[in-house]
Amino acid sequence: MSLLITSVAVTITIASAIYWYINRHKPIRYILSELRYAIDMQGAGAGGLIDDWVSVWTNKTVLPDASNKIAVITGGARGIGKEVVRGLLKANMTVVMGVRNPNSVEKLIESMENGNNIRAFPLDLMSLKSVKKFAENVLKEFPDINILVNNAGIMFGDYKLTEDGFETQLAVNHLSHFYLTHLLLPALKRGGRIDNPARVVNVSSCAHFPGKIYFDDINMKEHYDTTAAYAQSKIAQVMTARYVNRILEDKDVPVKCYSVHPGIVDTDLFEHSNFSKFPWIRRTLFKTPEKGAVSILYACFDKDILAKGGLYISNCKEGFTNRFSKNEKHQENLFKLSCDLVGIQTENFGKN
Repeated sequence: MSLLITSVAVTITIASAIYWYINRHKPIRYILSELRYAIDMQGAGAGGLIDDWVSVWTNKTVLPDASNKIAVITGGARGIGKEVVRGLLKANMTVVMGVRNPNSVEKLIESMENGNNIRAFPLDLMSLKSVKKFAENVLKEFPDINILVNNAGIMFGDYKLTEDGFETQLAVNHLSHFYLTHLLLPALKRGGRIDNPARVVNVSSCAHFPGKIYFDDINMKEHYDTTAAYAQSKIAQVMTARYVNRILEDKDVPVKCYSVHPGIVDTDLFEHSNFSKFPWIRRTLFKTPEKGAVSILYACFDKDILAKGGLYISNCKEGFTNRFSKNEKHQENLFKLSCDLVGIQTENFGKN
């Protein structure tokens, strides 16, 4: 045991020394911050893998007959989202997809059970203008909505700003979904009932665990760490689900909000990570997209969680979240900041 501990300590020391040498031009506080995030993210990922392995028997759900119900999902043409769409269709729902290229959905329509129940509209989550246009297209055809799955996301990559001036991971993973939730909330209110509320499901990640919100530098202009930016965008989804659910419950609005960690899943989301060099590891250790979709579908349909709005779900049970995400003042500050960034008044959130 002592030999194992020594080996791990030596490995970490050597890796840290190499990292410092490569990044020695940076201020030491940035190097230490990046090291912390890198180590914490690996720890969160390892914890996620272990949870997937030990919780394999809880990761299951039953699809109801949801005929005449409407689900909206961002993305869905590939990866986990594709399997979520498959499950929603098996539940006999009409599924409205927001994708960059609606033509890419044609093969899904042909190959999936109930594929003719798919509708697709253009959506670019790097543009708030596109988000607004997508919402307008959806509402013209579907004035009542039962489920919104904020699924699409990006991970890592270089520092870039969107046309609206937001860091890309923050924009795609959080702000655009926050804005879309606001725009579609009136339809969700109409689609929900007290005994069967509509649902908003944010697809987050265990990668939120090392994260916090950089309130004073939300776009991380002072120092950009792509790992920290990803963690920030994912914890924002967890915090938003909790806060928005709370304000809706306070007003007796028939809409519940949840956030979900789908598991460590073998998708192309890892194309900018070290795992891109070792696809065999992903195939061997990670969940399939089909299994990754299960917890999301659980959040969409399970009746036992109706009394637990705001819940963070992993493997179809309550997952672990960090202390920062549970702080109600932080949640409120994030809500106010997000409203300000997308250009809405806090008191007007979710109103026509």
